[in-house]
Amino acid sequence: MEVASLFSLAGKRALVTGSSRGLGYAMASALAAAGAAVILNARDTAALGEAAAGLAATGADVKAVAFDVTSLDSIEEAIAYCEAELGPIDILINNAGLQMRGPLEDYSVGKFETMLATHVTATFAVSKTVAKGMIARRTGKIINICSVLTNVARPTAAPYGAAKAAVANLTRGMAADWARYGLNINAIAPGYFKTDLNKTLIEDPQFNQWVETRTPMGRWGEVAELGPPAVFLASDAASFINGHILYVDGAFTATV
Repeated sequence: MEVASLFSLAGKRALVTGSSRGLGYAMASALAAAGAAVILNARDTAALGEAAAGLAATGADVKAVAFDVTSLDSIEEAIAYCEAELGPIDILINNAGLQMRGPLEDYSVGKFETMLATHVTATFAVSKTVAKGMIARRTGKIINICSVLTNVARPTAAPYGAAKAAVANLTRGMAADWARYGLNINAIAPGYFKTDLNKTLIEDPQFNQWVETRTPMGRWGEVAELGPPAVFLASDAASFINGHILYVDGAFTATV
């Protein structure tokens, strides 16, 4: 088989959670460009519809399914609909998340639990629901989204880092349990990327300088740069990669 053909996603269907904007939308766009039919997800139906329309304008096969990744009922209803009406889900990217920074000594237990529910419990719940079909078919790709804070810490972001570290080990655990059924479960850990969610940080001269100085490549990541790694892990080119955390961070975590 030609190497280039291993990266094709033609005939595959991918669900990307939290994909109405930012990194989720960039990854969904890349999967579509590689030939996959894409299902976008978000809670905001207006933003979701706009994103789907924009991606469809490029010629992509795209559908929009709104559901809340923190609600098991919502997840199960949405996945059942996708499998029955749209077709089997071959690829899942668990991207939905949020960030709530604050001094750890002032951080409420409620906010901490929300952080864990949104990143860890949701990743488990969506993956488990989608994996039922993948296990029955003996094939499937699951990609969880971590962070550089999976492996390092930064003031005011400890709860986020703790949640992402849990997602990383959950990824390894999923591979340990589900690889035997033909599933590949890996994660991508992005560095600092230019997204709408990071707008205030980008516009903060001190923080911007810190990112550019701390990152050996000397810059923020561009959202389009996260698409190709997602395509790789979703493709047959990554057939023997399982339980791996791929850092896409400009060497941020490779240096001290």
